[in-house]
Amino acid sequence: MSTTEKIFTHINPQTNYPAMVDVSDKQVTKRIARAQSIVVLGDEIMRHLQGNEIQTKKGPVFQTAIIAGTMAAKKTADLIPLCHPLALENCKIEISINEQQEVFIECTATITSKTGVEMEALTGASVAALTIYDMCKAFSHRIVIKETKLIEKKGGNSDYHE
Repeated sequence: MSTTEKIFTHINPQTNYPAMVDVSDKQVTKRIARAQSIVVLGDEIMRHLQGNEIQTKKGPVFQTAIIAGTMAAKKTADLIPLCHPLALENCKIEISINEQQEVFIECTATITSKTGVEMEALTGASVAALTIYDMCKAFSHRIVIKETKLIEKKGGNSDYHE
């Protein structure tokens, strides 16, 4: 294997079995990750939008999605087997409607640690999107969770920005 070839970090090279990444020798740095999900609700559901919220019998959709996404980000290691359990210092979820009348969810996770928070940000955005689906499915099942992706990460060995 050449020095420029990438390896899977969650595989033990001696056994070829899954393994948690050893971060014991890494430096503690401030780490930030931003992820987004986009949900297409369609005209039938968007007609229920009043101001910046959709009210359902289950409650306010976007407010509930923010709480669910935050809770999920804090529980990422319980959901993804080889993730390190992290004590998030901040998790912020913002929900808005973009120019195409899609629900735009952005989750920013922050920590000072030896490992990054990309999975926490992605989990927060994903679960917020799933919560919106769950709360709106009584109106229509034609909801599409169109895109979930990492937008940016800072700290650690390398930064990323889309």
